[in-house]
This record gives sequence, structure tokens and C-alpha cells, in this order.
Amino acid sequence: MITVTAPVRFGEMHVAPAVTRFLQRYPQVQVRLLLLDRVIDMLEEGVDVAVRIAPLGDSSLVAKPVGRIRKVVCASPKLLGEVGPPGRPEDLAELPCVRFTGISSGSVWHFFRNSKPLPVTVNGRLICNQVGPAVNACSAGLGFGMFLCYQVMPAVRRGELKLVLIEFEPDPLPLSLVFPHHRLLSTRVRIFVDWMARALPESLQPGVRDQA
Repeated sequence: MITVTAPVRFGEMHVAPAVTRFLQRYPQVQVRLLLLDRVIDMLEEGVDVAVRIAPLGDSSLVAKPVGRIRKVVCASPKLLGEVGPPGRPEDLAELPCVRFTGISSGSVWHFFRNSKPLPVTVNGRLICNQVGPAVNACSAGLGFGMFLCYQVMPAVRRGELKLVLIEFEPDPLPLSLVFPHHRLLSTRVRIFVDWMARALPESLQPGVRDQA
């Protein structure tokens, strides 16, 4: 049994399909997949591998980098037609925004200009802790939204959302496969890590994975 955890939305879109293909390739292996939007104690909860979109702060873990995920700001063509695209991050302070608390505190969005951090306080009538309703609200024209790129790329490809302020995006977040460094990896876990290290970059669409 291999126990794996990943963020819910990313897990649904990218991890679960890769796990399914892994199980088809290795029919003798079992996987327990936990999709959770919280960082768990891997040792305490018996997790072999975690997919994380964040810098690694725990020195007892090893992170195998597999990509980088952008933070993006987007809005519907309808809203952009009404208020125009923002020319600079500060413009968002005067524009309607959908505040998704899963990516930040919700009210302060972070940008970079001339390699310097630029926090902007935003406002809006909807504050939501789940990404699906927040993205849907942005697609409906309720406001601008800040999300992880993979969360909105399906809507971008459908033409429901457009990315703005691309040149002011903060540094992409590392996408890593994480496992305890003091634990000797079993052969099946090592094979799984190698599989996911190939499968996840292949799964990410252009614009989701940082190409630099």
C-alpha cells in the first residue's frame, strides 16, 4: 500500500489520473489517495508521498522538484469590457474582486514590480474559501480573481477568463513530490515517485507550469 496526499483541485485534475495510469501499469500495487487542502504531518498520518505546491519548510522531508506553478490574476471578457484591463496592480484596489481565501488572506494580493514585492489590498462582494465557486464567480463577471494557474486554465482555454497583469506576477511556487528523508523508500514507493515525476510535468498544460 502506498499512501499519497495532494491538494484537492490539483489532485482531481492531475494527480488522480496519473495514479490511475500507475495502477493500470502495476496491478499488484495498492494506493490510498488522500485529497486534502491542508498540510498534514506525514509521519503521524502514515503518508508515503505528498504532492505539495509550496516551499518546503520541514527539514525532516525531502522535496523532489517536478515543476513550478504560477499565481495569476484573471477576469471575464465581460468585466474587462466594462471596466477595462488594469494597467498596474494598484488599479485592482478600485475594481471589484472575488477574494479566494485558499490562496492568501483574501484581501491582500502580492505582486512584484522591478523585483520588489508589491502588496495590494483588494475589495469585493464575494469572499470564498473554495476555488470552484470563486472561479465560477469570476467567469460570471463578478470580479477579478487571483488563483493558482492550473485552477483557472480550463476556463481560460474556454474563453471564459483572461489573464491580466502577467508582468507583475510573483515568483511561481515550487511543485514537489515530498517524502521523509530518514525513511528508506521501498521499491514500490521509489517507482511511484519516479512515475509521478514524469507524469505530472507531462500533465501540466503550457501556462500552468513555469517554462523558465
